[in-house]
Parts: sequence; structure tokens; C-alpha cells
Amino acid sequence: MELRLLRYFAAVVEAGSLSAAAAQLRLSQPTLSVAVRQLETAVGVELLVRTPRGVRPTSAGRYLLDASTRILGDLDDVVRELGRFGAGTTGTLTIAAVPVLMWHRIPGLVREHAREAPEVELRLVDPPPWTAIDLLQQGAVDVAAVMVADPARFAERHRGELDIVDWGEIPLVGVLPPEEHDAPDPLPLGAFAGAQLVLPRRTAGVPSLPEAVDAALALHGVVPSGIRTVETIQTAVPLIEAGVARSIMPDPDRSSLARFDVTVRRLEPQPRGLRALVLVRAGAAADATIARLLARVAAPVALVASPART
Repeated sequence: MELRLLRYFAAVVEAGSLSAAAAQLRLSQPTLSVAVRQLETAVGVELLVRTPRGVRPTSAGRYLLDASTRILGDLDDVVRELGRFGAGTTGTLTIAAVPVLMWHRIPGLVREHAREAPEVELRLVDPPPWTAIDLLQQGAVDVAAVMVADPARFAERHRGELDIVDWGEIPLVGVLPPEEHDAPDPLPLGAFAGAQLVLPRRTAGVPSLPEAVDAALALHGVVPSGIRTVETIQTAVPLIEAGVARSIMPDPDRSSLARFDVTVRRLEPQPRGLRALVLVRAGAAADATIARLLARVAAPVALVASPART
């Protein structure tokens, strides 16, 4: 049974005659009559009673009319929904973002995107950066948001694998135990000399905070008493709150870390910050739902020279 024939049949019943329906459908009456006969042959039962005054449905025809109305209505709904997928206004996106971005930038992105495309469901996970990239490459998430110390090196490493959008700089701040609330602001970088620091573990695949802190301390000749390594930034915070360590951490606007019981200070001289990057698999921006999200991310900043694909 062809959908075309169902539409013709419904038009004939609504018009009450083959000639009137043929005019509405812009078909010749013989063509429409043949189509209705094809439908009756396909279902094996007469659907119309033909009279000099026109046609009326048989009991089987009334049943088919009701059923076809539902079928054609469902099909129209499917076509409309697919059109919304094409416009990027429906669907599901999963975003893997490192915690600092999850605390600050992701809420604003979700708010703006929900206002523009409320029927797109955004799902969030907050793994470490190397895990976020693995999940993206495996297809387990659609978008990853990470912070890196050297975006050019990162882009070169992932050339041909990822498309990259620059989400702007993330400054570094000093993070001290709560009892050090009288520390100067800005805090001299030399204040970390002889201090116990806590930093997340490093990974060669995603040079990030540990490498940025190492570079800043080395540049200014600051030597801490030791560096304690933890799994992630969020697992470093309790140690600072407990007063057993200090740290240098990324903080987009000196408000992300304000939720914790720590003292946050600007640094002098100001170290080079990290770069927030939003990543998708190469070519994934052809998906309208992903493209709409990336357009929101890229609005305030420039697109990174995306790794060329050969």
C-alpha cells in the first residue's frame, strides 16, 4: 500500500467525487480512478460506492479513512520533526566538560542554548580532560570542553581528528587556605616559595594546569617546598580548605572557586593563563544541532585555526 494512494483516497472521500478530488489534486480523473482501483486491489476489498451523484465510502472505506488519517498525520509529524533536526532545534547533545568550566561557563552556555533551542536536551558529564577527549573520540559524547596550556601544540597533535573552537582565556589565581584571608591582593608569586603546593596530575596528551604552573614558577625563580599530586582540581580543593596546601588554579572570573571555603587572590606578576577549547570530532559540525551549539560558543571569540583535514 503506497502512501500516495492513501492520500488520493482520503481526498476523494473528502471531496465526495472523483472529479472534484482530481481537480484538487491536479490530476486527470482517469488517473485518479486508476489509483483508487489500485488501492482497492492492494487491500482486496471495495472501498467506495460509486453513484451518479459521486462516491461514498463503504464500511471498509470508512475504517481505512480513519486509519489513513492517523497514518498520514503521524507521517506529517515525522517530517516536521526531521525538519527540526535539520535546523538544530531538537535532539540530544552530551557535553563532557572539565569541572572549572562546568562550574562557570557551561551553566551560561546551557542557559543561552536552552533559550534558543529549548527542545534540545543537553546532557553533562565532568571527567578529567584526558577522559573527556577519549569519550569524544570514542563517540560516547558529542562535545568536549577542556583547558590547555598550549592551544597551538594541542591543535597540531589532534590535526585531522578534532575541530576546535577557542572559548577564551582562563586566568590563573592563587588559592590559599581560608585562614589566610588577610593575604594581599594581588598576591606576589613569590609567596609560593617554600610552600607546599597541590596540583592535579599531568598527562602528556593534554598539557594543562601543571605545565602552566611549572612554567610560571620557573620563569620567576619560585621554588615550592614540594608539589603534591592529586587526580583532579576538585580533589585538590579539600586539601586547601584543610590548610595543608596552597595552589595555583584556573578561575574564569574569580567566582568559580568562591563556592569553596578558600581564599582566592590575583597573582603578581600574572602568569600566562590556560585556554578553554571546545572540541568536536572532525566534520561533526555538519550536524545542525552541534553547529548551533558551536555558534553559541564561538560568538564572543574567534575560531581557532581548526586543524586542517587532508
